[in-house]
Amino acid sequence: MTGASSGIGAAFAERLATDDYDLVVVARRRERLEALARRLHEEHGIEVDVLAADLADPAGLRAVEERIRRAPDLEMLVNNAGFSGYMPFVELDPDLAERLIRLQVVAPTRLTRAALPEMIAGGGGTVIVVSSALGFSASASAAPLPKRATYAATKAYLNAFTMLLHNELQGTGLRMQVLCPGVVDTEFHSEADLARHAAAGIRRMKPQAVVEASLAGLRLGEVICMPGLDDPALISQYQERERSLLQSSIRAGVLAKRYTDGG
Repeated sequence: MTGASSGIGAAFAERLATDDYDLVVVARRRERLEALARRLHEEHGIEVDVLAADLADPAGLRAVEERIRRAPDLEMLVNNAGFSGYMPFVELDPDLAERLIRLQVVAPTRLTRAALPEMIAGGGGTVIVVSSALGFSASASAAPLPKRATYAATKAYLNAFTMLLHNELQGTGLRMQVLCPGVVDTEFHSEADLARHAAAGIRRMKPQAVVEASLAGLRLGEVICMPGLDDPALISQYQERERSLLQSSIRAGVLAKRYTDGG
């Protein structure tokens, strides 16, 4: 799993260790990964392979891809690495914007592609892609949400990518899930983020709870897992509106009247 040194990634590692999974943990901070690996081995007797890599760097990403390809017994891939980059787009350094896209779009795309052939050949496996509720936020005003054009766009990509792959992989035995939590109590958020959440009355969820929701969602067959959503029918309604919009647009074959009436 990627982004395993803290937050949701570390919570996934701890939870899967209790189910006797051997793990490959990936993040930039080797010392944190090694401490996590020692603890999980001592407490659960599992094997934990540490792979320190920066997934926004092409060389680091290739190293993790190769490790995945050398794991024919891979049962689960958790794509979790990320950061926020919250700020107005015109103030976001272009190199930081590119790093965000590499980490949250390119990396999960390539790692999933590396994992799928062996999973398909083995007749099963699970890919969890950690996205965000903000992936559905393009039509929402900024306040109290952060300025987030690039971040939210990467998460919208992950949402569409996972749902479309789920459809492509029907009949292979693979399970795809996009995990879309709200605000999670991790190092991911800055002090300014936390202050804004508090002022808006937004409550934070523990990463352990997010992981439990994800695993329960897999058992329920959920492709989109939103841990704080009480009414899953809202997801079905969202998808139906999306399909309706698409079908209405592509079936017409002619310009809509508002573009031809001279107004």
